[in-house]
Amino acid sequence: MSTQPGATSGEGTSLRTQHRTWSQGDYVITTDPTHIPIATLNAAFASDDFYWAKGLPDAVLAETLRNSLNFSIFHHPGGNGRATADGEFMGFARCITDFTTFLYLTDVYVWPAHQSKGLGKWLVGCVQEVVESMPYLRRSLCFTSDWERSVPFYEKIMGMELVESHRQPDGSGVGPAVLMRRGDGDPSKVHKKV
Repeated sequence: MSTQPGATSGEGTSLRTQHRTWSQGDYVITTDPTHIPIATLNAAFASDDFYWAKGLPDAVLAETLRNSLNFSIFHHPGGNGRATADGEFMGFARCITDFTTFLYLTDVYVWPAHQSKGLGKWLVGCVQEVVESMPYLRRSLCFTSDWERSVPFYEKIMGMELVESHRQPDGSGVGPAVLMRRGDGDPSKVHKKV
């Protein structure tokens, strides 16, 4: 796996303007939102598989993406290692963030035909790499209702902990689970360093 900052990276740039790219064989993950095919993503939002969201007018989705930190997976047969619109769009994750102190992970999705290949784990691992590069981050959050798969997944990959839930004694849960990870900017961590 390789990671490369985009052409706009460097001193004085923020996560908002610095696009990152990771490659692994024939797959590429990029944070550059200009590669996201709006109609394809909107079709996924409107599908039954995307049970927590629904389709949006294209202009509204485009604005949503401009105001988010996005991670897109593309498949490029031959492993050309470049994220371009000609690659097959196959997965997505979106972070709502101020790019400094707070990050909320949502809309994590790998198209069904590409699941069970480790792409979701890699995608969320790339999100976590960016989270860990935020020195003033107080906390990152996500919500899920998938107690069987998602709760253990986010606990393991992102080091998140349940902060609010209806967990049963057998480990199952009812309703939404709120998961959080404290960042280096969290006051409890800052005080411990002094």
